[in-house]
Amino acid sequence: MPSDQPGLTSTNAVPWQPSQRYPDPAIQILDQSFDRYRIKQSSVERIAHGFRWCEGPVWFGDGRYLLWSDIPNNRIVKWEEQTGAVSVFRQPSDFANGNTRDRQGRLVTCEHGGRRVTRTEYDGTITVIADEFDGKPLSSPNDVVVKSDGSIWFSDPPFGLLGNYEGRVAQQQLPMNVYRVDGTTGEMTVVESEVNRPNGLCFSPDESILYLVESGSTPRNIYAYDVTDGGKRLSNKRKFLDAGAGTPDGMRCDVDGNIWFGWGMGSAELDGVLIYNPDARLIGRIVLPERCANLCFGGRHRNRLFMAASKSVYALYVNTQGVAGG
Repeated sequence: MPSDQPGLTSTNAVPWQPSQRYPDPAIQILDQSFDRYRIKQSSVERIAHGFRWCEGPVWFGDGRYLLWSDIPNNRIVKWEEQTGAVSVFRQPSDFANGNTRDRQGRLVTCEHGGRRVTRTEYDGTITVIADEFDGKPLSSPNDVVVKSDGSIWFSDPPFGLLGNYEGRVAQQQLPMNVYRVDGTTGEMTVVESEVNRPNGLCFSPDESILYLVESGSTPRNIYAYDVTDGGKRLSNKRKFLDAGAGTPDGMRCDVDGNIWFGWGMGSAELDGVLIYNPDARLIGRIVLPERCANLCFGGRHRNRLFMAASKSVYALYVNTQGVAGG
């Protein structure tokens, strides 16, 4: 079905061929424990193509649609499950990057251009959640998650300040922090200040652990923290894994505590999604023809994985569910 917006494609109109056979060889079992999560009659589908840099997918089950950021094109894009139609949801988006929903179902967005985190209200108006700390502007909020207590946690590396492609050139005035905004009082605190270019983050199913990607290290590191003090602070920082030649970015947990990472760029052989179990053992991989920057679970039962991968968005039904709120 063609899109109603120039430059957006909702079909596989460009040369990319999905697997014609089941099981799809793009779904690789690297540890036998991953076999239970593969649906043998499911394959990777490309649901949209024609973007510059896809990021921040978020599912709206009540409307049966997916939103994601096309950062350099300064827009948020919408895909409708029932029709496959692709359209522009918001443009300009202030170079939106990461998106999620709060526990009231409202869209929460990280904006490179606005150097802020915003909430889209039910009537479409936009509320600023955070745009400064200690009287100084944020850098370029990157990724965001909302905890069950309503608190908003986001990373703030300087990527949007480094050029005019994914933001606007500007001076960085704050350290590369991870922040928590209290869901009741709005109080903003720093929960991590010693990670070089903090990026993707997510909570374990019981919210006792926060995972965080460090983008500025070589190799990239993924850290795990205990969530303490009534869910307000982080402690017991430890390295969950290092990425070797790969570049993990965004991530989500399933209900069994496995972490599904958008991965790639180091080599075409690494492009796609890597799945690690809670013990940091690599158990599975989804091969894509492009680097995957971020992902989310959606669909009626949160069992459809949506993968924002460079110029395209892909989808795959899996035999698990994403954690609620992710």
